[in-house]
Amino acid sequence: MGTTDRHIHLIAICGTGMAALAGMLKAAGYRVTGSDANVYPPMSTMLERQGISYRVGFRPENIEPDTDLVVIGNAVSKTNPEVLAVLERGLPYRSFPQALAEFFLDGRVPIVVAGTHGKTTTAALAAWVLDCAGLSPGFLIGGWVKNFDANSRPGTGRYFVVEGDEYDTAFFDKGPKFLHYRPHAAILTSIEFDHGDIYNSLDEIKAAFRTFVRLIPSDGMLLAAEGDPNVQEVIREASCDTSTYGLNSSGRWHAEEIRFDTKGVSFRVMKDRTDLGRFRSPLVGKHNLNNAVAVIGLAFSLGLSADAIQKGIESFHGVKRRQEVAGEVNGIIVMDDFAHHPTAIRETLAGLRLQYPGRRIWAIFEPRSATSRRNVFQREFPSSFEPADRIVIAGLFAPEKIPAEQRLDPKRVAEDLRVLGKEAAFIPTADEIVRTVSPQLKSGDLVCVMSSGGFDGIHGKLLKALAGPPLRQAG
Repeated sequence: MGTTDRHIHLIAICGTGMAALAGMLKAAGYRVTGSDANVYPPMSTMLERQGISYRVGFRPENIEPDTDLVVIGNAVSKTNPEVLAVLERGLPYRSFPQALAEFFLDGRVPIVVAGTHGKTTTAALAAWVLDCAGLSPGFLIGGWVKNFDANSRPGTGRYFVVEGDEYDTAFFDKGPKFLHYRPHAAILTSIEFDHGDIYNSLDEIKAAFRTFVRLIPSDGMLLAAEGDPNVQEVIREASCDTSTYGLNSSGRWHAEEIRFDTKGVSFRVMKDRTDLGRFRSPLVGKHNLNNAVAVIGLAFSLGLSADAIQKGIESFHGVKRRQEVAGEVNGIIVMDDFAHHPTAIRETLAGLRLQYPGRRIWAIFEPRSATSRRNVFQREFPSSFEPADRIVIAGLFAPEKIPAEQRLDPKRVAEDLRVLGKEAAFIPTADEIVRTVSPQLKSGDLVCVMSSGGFDGIHGKLLKALAGPPLRQAG
């Protein structure tokens, strides 16, 4: 049976990774269909653009008689009507990571970027640098890469870059996704507690990463963040060549002569005591400088020239929803960012402070991810907003999905911020935030909206309010 004769159906096709996989399968010549309960842009429009048929809602009849294989996303349970139909009919099925490995990593050299923070940007930058060098890598990233206007591509070269997620695989496989990706080379950016809905402790997370680094073969390589004690503990399990990277000379690959300005950062890269040249990146913040150093170390290790690497580093436009400017009205910048972990919030705001030193920075945060809605970071959240001048904490997204005794108290986060001397408020909804904040904004302000979801379209609402006639402040 040729690829054009095979029919693959994806349950929960509109997930970021699942939609990307669907597009690659379609490009490879398979007949692809899918279904999902929640169908919305940008994934729905991406599927439509690629001619992939999908149905809204889960029903047994969505599994057509000629279906050869079913890919089951981790967002669905064993009681899903389509999953039940697959099991009753005895159809072959795979998880998303299994399918990616089977169809696109076999015979390739997988480069896996893993870690609690920074993996999306680092993986995207690695793919772009390899592409600029003419190596045509395949890639699958958990965010929309602006340079490619895509989050995946099969590629024709030997390398395939994967963002290695530590989240669970499927209802029938509760292990991390990254255990399926056959890493030959890897970057490990950081290890902290996260995903409080599936991990009970930092020790459980470290155990997962230990298993991951043990997968790298002895002839492979691992670049690991210098200065992270959890990373340093985990990489002892590696049998491959291991190098550290960072902003201090204790890292084998490190940056020196670092200069931040309004256009990004310039820096010199050293390997031990060898000067590898000066580089410039338009990305914001020290955390992104770390990401760039990791990719530069990887690229040199793969044999790329300094000129080829610099071409990719300086022309990288980033990933959507990572310090992305949603618009500017009357000198007020409204920015969209994905940060939802205390460390990511702190690093994002510190980076904005470096790049926009003269602006008053507002941080508007919606606790939306499974972990940020829980009280595991109740004490950590207030200090993470320290680089901001003014802070607004919104209400929890879908609080009913979190047991009452486990919920974050966002009002208390705002109260604790005021105890720390910050101007902070708890304002439950996006509409209330827009009504309250927009009259207080003035030219030169930067508003960074942080959420792992759409936040009720707050970015567009805020820009519209700023462009319209002055609003009366609520209350």
